[in-house]
Amino acid sequence: MRIIAGSRKGHRIEAPRGRETRPTGERVREATYTLIGPVDGTSVLDLFAGSGAMGLEALSRGAEHATFVENDARAAAAIEQNLEKLRLTGARIVRAEASRALAAEASSGRKYDLVLVDPPYDRYLELQPMLARYLPHVLAADGVVAVETENRVAPELPLEVLKSRTYGRARVTLFT
Repeated sequence: MRIIAGSRKGHRIEAPRGRETRPTGERVREATYTLIGPVDGTSVLDLFAGSGAMGLEALSRGAEHATFVENDARAAAAIEQNLEKLRLTGARIVRAEASRALAAEASSGRKYDLVLVDPPYDRYLELQPMLARYLPHVLAADGVVAVETENRVAPELPLEVLKSRTYGRARVTLFT
């Protein structure tokens, strides 16, 4: 797996082995960032970060800060290893369950210009009420939420749908 664009374009990133983590593929990552547009100077929240591929891509493309939320110890270690290998700064890793971390971010008053949401496909519908409750509170005024789900699932949040596209097994929906 490689970084698609930006200052670290072409650099390899590692993902934990096994089936617990499903990194967003290069094609879907590229398509997602094409939909999102420039991320220079933004603050990014990468929920269910896994290998951190989406947040790492944002940092490579000029994001100022990225918070990676990942509960799995091996995946969090992979994010840390990738950050060091790529010499990317402006990152924070939160090792916690996404619902707890998101609630804490909302209560702290932190706002993000870009929120990346890529939970396990089979858990999205159970997580949707929690996401609907907290995401509006962490999204900056002109911010965007990018949600990746299985292609048959159309996510619903109390935000305006900007775009929704399918790429093979994945659906990417942008909210504002």
